[in-house]
Amino acid sequence: MTDIPSPLALAQGLIRCPSVTPDEGGALAYLAGILGLAGFAVERPVFSEAGTPDVENLYARIGGAGPCLLLAGHTDVVPPGDAAAWRHDPFGGTLEGAELHGRGAVDMKGGIACMVAAVLGFLRRRGPDFGGSVAFLITGDEEGPALNGTVKVLAWARARGERFDHALLGEPTNPDRLGETIKIGRRGSLTATLTVHGTQGHVAYPHRAENPIPGLLRLAQALLAEPLDAGTAHFDASNLEFTTMDVGNPASNVIPAEARATFNIRFNDRWSPGTLAEELHRRLAAGAGNAVRYTLDVRPTNAVAFLTEPDAFVHRVADAVEAETGLRPALSTTGGTSDARFIKEACPVIEFGLVGRTMHQVDERVAVSDLDRLAAIYGRVLDAYFPADAAPQKRA
Repeated sequence: MTDIPSPLALAQGLIRCPSVTPDEGGALAYLAGILGLAGFAVERPVFSEAGTPDVENLYARIGGAGPCLLLAGHTDVVPPGDAAAWRHDPFGGTLEGAELHGRGAVDMKGGIACMVAAVLGFLRRRGPDFGGSVAFLITGDEEGPALNGTVKVLAWARARGERFDHALLGEPTNPDRLGETIKIGRRGSLTATLTVHGTQGHVAYPHRAENPIPGLLRLAQALLAEPLDAGTAHFDASNLEFTTMDVGNPASNVIPAEARATFNIRFNDRWSPGTLAEELHRRLAAGAGNAVRYTLDVRPTNAVAFLTEPDAFVHRVADAVEAETGLRPALSTTGGTSDARFIKEACPVIEFGLVGRTMHQVDERVAVSDLDRLAAIYGRVLDAYFPADAAPQKRA
């Protein structure tokens, strides 16, 4: 490749692909063309799951020796909503002043653009025999069910004998300024529905009915009476939040038969889904006594708390961030879930990307200067990960 596209040009090219989950929208084809010209072996596996749409993904690798650095992300985006509410076409990739506008500018087409620009620059400096391998894993299923994306690409790659030493996920990690935060783990997520059973009846004859609503309030209080924990060395305290309470009763003179509440828990590394479910049942049994009839439905989850211990790789990334921004990034485990929860099964993974302030919003946008600096940070990571005087490692 003679001319290396800038992070801005790459981000514009990706934003102009309307890749709302699960549509590929041309984004993976765009990346495949660029990476193929740079010497990557590119594949685009499609995976399926009953009840969900098929999803196309991209896997690209250059180099056959170790170590192998995996660069991961997603080109699918959330819907733009009312396009008329945007200042610019959400899929126009419009440059306004010093900012690039469009759906995915932050989450996370901008981050992928910076990764690609950094790798192309690295290959220009070092050539294809740089003492290791670089792989891209780009999914089209992160904003959706996350069933036919990263988790299946990793299994597919493992079955082919692909191995990774470390992974860098380009999700937007910084709250306000580029350089503030590296994510070294994530809390888990567990959702459950509590149903209290009563007996329907006329409000004028309460002795012939059993109102489930007081019982629901009683059990909700039992769940919230004590904190789940006080946090751990790298994690905030786990929190339980009720998201809906529902009776579904349109009549004001009828005592309902059931009342339901759904809640979500973001939990730290003190808990597993199993031990957390046990604690919920314990609290509910104590709160109900013999007075409240209820059932608890705990949904299966693939979002389990995990931590990547701060090692040499974490410090290499932190050093690169500090060199470009002047900020020493905090090592954090805050925020929602990401595909790092799947990648951790293959190798240690951390996350560092753009400022996430406008992600999923109308007029999502990114500063062009942040694109340039993030690409430079990724370039420093590559130089540190593959030092010029290191011998490549042969794979067994």
